[in-house]
Amino acid sequence: MSTLAIIALVLATVIAMEGVAWASHKYIMHGFGWGWHRDHHEPHGRRLEKNDLFAIVGAAMSISMFAIGSPMIFGAAAWEPGTWIGLGILCYGIIYTLVHDGLVHQRYFRWVPRRGYAKRLVQAHKLHHATIGKEGGVSFGFVFARDPARLKAELKAQREAGIAVVREALVD
Repeated sequence: MSTLAIIALVLATVIAMEGVAWASHKYIMHGFGWGWHRDHHEPHGRRLEKNDLFAIVGAAMSISMFAIGSPMIFGAAAWEPGTWIGLGILCYGIIYTLVHDGLVHQRYFRWVPRRGYAKRLVQAHKLHHATIGKEGGVSFGFVFARDPARLKAELKAQREAGIAVVREALVD
């Protein structure tokens, strides 16, 4: 593969992973995977959460793609793009860890953004955590953040429709 094709594939994978993460968060973590994800939405004093097991799933996806692309493992049957897809998944995992766990939940460093896109990311994810339980909710992505005013309006509509239970701090 050419260097340009490799860079394009890695970048395309990073972008695609936001869609994979959004769908996984909405339909798996807030669906049948709620048992792992629940403690992420509830206060606790532990350093680790069951929710962190999802990072192992992401790592397994990346490692699997690296293996598929490795001639050392698959010999002549290795599929070179697998290596670069694995790298894109790894890059997304690093971005996720820094943005979601680091910036939004402040697990690794303390910085509260006062303006710009970083502030929007934090606001959007705080609105995601505004619901009680797995039903309803907004902002299931981790790197792309929609306008907080629109997210608040969606939460209000979900509350009024009986779809979501919203924490008292956000009820008008």
